[in-house]
Amino acid sequence: MAAPRRVSDLAIGEEELAELEIISRSRTEPAGRVCRARMLLAYREDPSFFAVGVALGVHHQTVQRCVARAMTDGALAALEDRARPGREPVITQEARAWLIDLACRKAKELGYPHEVWTTRLLANHARQHGPAAGHACLADLAQGTVCKILDAGEVKPHKVRYYLERRDPEFAEKMAEVLCVYREVKLLKKRQKPADAVAIVSYDEKPGVQAIGVTAPDLPPVPGIHPTVARDHEYKRHGTVSLLAGIDLLTGKVHALVKDRHRSREFIEFLKLLDVAYPTHTAIKVILDNHSAHISKETRGWLAAQRSGRFEFVFTPTHGSWLNLVEGFFSKLARSVLRHIRVASKQELKDRIIAAIDLINHQPVVHTWSYMMDSAA
Repeated sequence: MAAPRRVSDLAIGEEELAELEIISRSRTEPAGRVCRARMLLAYREDPSFFAVGVALGVHHQTVQRCVARAMTDGALAALEDRARPGREPVITQEARAWLIDLACRKAKELGYPHEVWTTRLLANHARQHGPAAGHACLADLAQGTVCKILDAGEVKPHKVRYYLERRDPEFAEKMAEVLCVYREVKLLKKRQKPADAVAIVSYDEKPGVQAIGVTAPDLPPVPGIHPTVARDHEYKRHGTVSLLAGIDLLTGKVHALVKDRHRSREFIEFLKLLDVAYPTHTAIKVILDNHSAHISKETRGWLAAQRSGRFEFVFTPTHGSWLNLVEGFFSKLARSVLRHIRVASKQELKDRIIAAIDLINHQPVVHTWSYMMDSAA
């Protein structure tokens, strides 16, 4: 008489079952996971190790071990390979720590002309100096092994990421002052009829706008041949200009000048432009950075000759020009107008920038600052 067939009760939840169905049909999962998922699904339909083995082309004991593991560890855990002992690591943990510590130092501190490490240079240095430091296992260190050790330690000494040091001890106070101005703008906007007692202007300069000319004519797009404008790689430099611009945060109007330089006299010329643009009784509040032209003796002398309360400057902190809303306007102008621009002279560049400003002022956009407004006092 034949022995009764052994049947294992395999319980699979609905979420696990749905995941097994996806894995069993996957074309990107590892083959081992796909095969085990099919074993479990087939065994769930027909609880016979032998029948499942024949259907899937594997030994029935393989099916039995997969099912047993699923019953103890869970269906999804049974899909993974068990950890194998493998070969003992040749490079010790102490040697790995020494190598990572070495990577955290600058190459030039050790006599190399390089500013940052390369993995090849690091491997050469470790092979030469590692055994002397008590790590004989580094004598035959390969460059690929260095990459693996650095990756495991999450160290990338061949890359540089820039940061901005906060050098203004009064950064928080100055930032709060700027944010308070933006809050004042928000309150003034809520009035149905904005009063002309105050005007708030966000101002900055955009220097170094290049006047570049072409040496050969541009070729327009041709459907089916080349979809973009074609331009010769060579170009001719005509010089640079500086854009001095300020946005009225209440109306969205842009006040702008385009000059060859941006010294104190050009800044004063811009202030005169604002002085003419607003009624004499309007207090003009200007948000600007700490450029030398804004605080020069010449600028202070001109401001002293104006009516008391006519101009009020609110300075952004040092390295805090991102708090100035006009920076976003410059970014948009650069992307939409200045990018790829080609001109025959500096004067043409000036005329086209002013024309772009006039076009913007036909339908002015009222800019709004919202970042960190809750922290404003």
